Amino acid sequence: MFRGGAPVSAQQKAMRVIGFLSSRWPGESATSVSEFREGLRETGYVDGQNLSIEFRWAEGSYDRLPGLAADLVTSGAPTSTFAARDATSTIPIVFATGDALAEGLISSLARPGGNLTGVSVLTIELMPKLLEFLSEIVPRATVTALLVNPNNPATEHMTREVEEAARTKGVQLRILRASTEGEIETAFASLRQLHADALVVSPDSVFIGRREQLVALASRFAVPAVYSFRNFTASGGLMSYGPTGDAIFRQLGIYAGRILNGAKPADLPVQQPTKFELVVNLKTAKALGLTIPPSILGRADEVIE
Repeated sequence: MFRGGAPVSAQQKAMRVIGFLSSRWPGESATSVSEFREGLRETGYVDGQNLSIEFRWAEGSYDRLPGLAADLVTSGAPTSTFAARDATSTIPIVFATGDALAEGLISSLARPGGNLTGVSVLTIELMPKLLEFLSEIVPRATVTALLVNPNNPATEHMTREVEEAARTKGVQLRILRASTEGEIETAFASLRQLHADALVVSPDSVFIGRREQLVALASRFAVPAVYSFRNFTASGGLMSYGPTGDAIFRQLGIYAGRILNGAKPADLPVQQPTKFELVVNLKTAKALGLTIPPSILGRADEVIE
């Protein structure tokens, strides 16, 4: 959850127009936008030459997405997953979302039908794997917390997945809900009261945008925390496991370009990530007094020392 942007094509005189809607912030999405543009370039489209991209950023506020999507539709350049789907049933939409099938966006991966296609990121399905890794790193943990954003439409589904995995492992799970800077602070402050020994941070745009705060709080409260994306570990987080964002946004750009060239979304299979990165930060592990087991180090794609 990661919920990324969703480009949509439209015609505006001689210049083709794509709307790009994201629940994230523009600054921390620079690499993703660059990869999206590269995907477009592969299909013959260059922003500012034969294409114009209209960007709209919700900056962590999911309630802004419907208005931003409607704005793009009425201005001739629509966009993103649920908000975009509700805004238009005719303009092609290319999305990146957690689980397109479970969320009811499409009827089939092979033939999505309708006006939507894109990438099903599988971050929700990977949440139990994060819990498994955390159990290996902190085998003494009998109580683990899960940090979620209650405003994220995928939170209920994600929570059920992790709760089931926790029951299987015999781990007590405590749900922490936060959507603002202050609520995140409060959530971390409650960890000791809940006797939580470890933390799983859900893949959410708000948390991605506030990753520096999350990593700093995990350090301050000395809690082993795991994340879905590499940028958390690069910022000092303990461990991350998830898809590579660069490849996802490049695929979105390729699909947007193919649609501009005449392809129908209904005929473009929804893609799923094929590469997942396991990144471990040994410096953070040492600061927490943890020894990363060889079973994890041997599988790691990158070890930060």
